[in-house]
Amino acid sequence: QVQLVESGGGLVQAGGSLRLSCAASGLTFSRYAMAWFRQAPGKEREFVASIRWRGLTTYYSDSAKGRFTISRDNAKNTVYLQIESLKPEDTAVYYCAVEREAYGVGSSRSQWTSWGQGTQVTVSS
Repeated sequence: QVQLVESGGGLVQAGGSLRLSCAASGLTFSRYAMAWFRQAPGKEREFVASIRWRGLTTYYSDSAKGRFTISRDNAKNTVYLQIESLKPEDTAVYYCAVEREAYGVGSSRSQWTSWGQGTQVTVSS
């Protein structure tokens, strides 16, 4: 059974930074692409970034480009999301997910599975 556990969220002031972590178990982590999504209050869950299994190819949403960096450590079964220059509009619950095999690696929620419980990021102005 795949389990994903996110951590690293918190309350930060605008302009600050955070590194989110997602620890995976129950799968051969190094074989799968991983993604981060986020969901703000009253909004749909949206794609933030993804990274292919070797960590050499990454994808970002337009809103994430330039301030967000996704990375992974296959030896630790962990994927990270570094967020710089945080803005109040980054306030959301951040989730990681595993690629759903044969569905492609894209920005649609349906292409990802085994969601974690999320970690709350709150940015104060």
